[in-house]
Amino acid sequence: MQKVERTTHQIDASGKILGRLATEIATLLRGKNKVGFTFHQDHGDRVVVVNAEKIRVTGRKEQQKMYYRHSTYPGGLREMNYAELKKTHPERIIELAVKTMLPDNRLRDQWIKRLTVIVGEKK
Repeated sequence: MQKVERTTHQIDASGKILGRLATEIATLLRGKNKVGFTFHQDHGDRVVVVNAEKIRVTGRKEQQKMYYRHSTYPGGLREMNYAELKKTHPERIIELAVKTMLPDNRLRDQWIKRLTVIVGEKK
């Protein structure tokens, strides 16, 4: 088995649209931009995203886009819209968008571990 060369990509999210940025990140994490890409192997790179709080969405998604989570208890559904989540945890917006763009298989956890989202400039 050959050794995988991983590079680190730093992406500035300020002013970028959420979905377009998430597809770019998902491509880098999977390694689809590399010549030796195969579906069953992990050839992806590391991705660091800075200025997560400056991400944009189009249309009326600022008020209409909803995020849901459930505590597994009866009546435990929690919902939050995009604007509220951006105030409290802006890094989760990018993480969730990228996670849903990756295929749901055994490699997804490895890909997500190589994604780092930073609020503000890099420290």
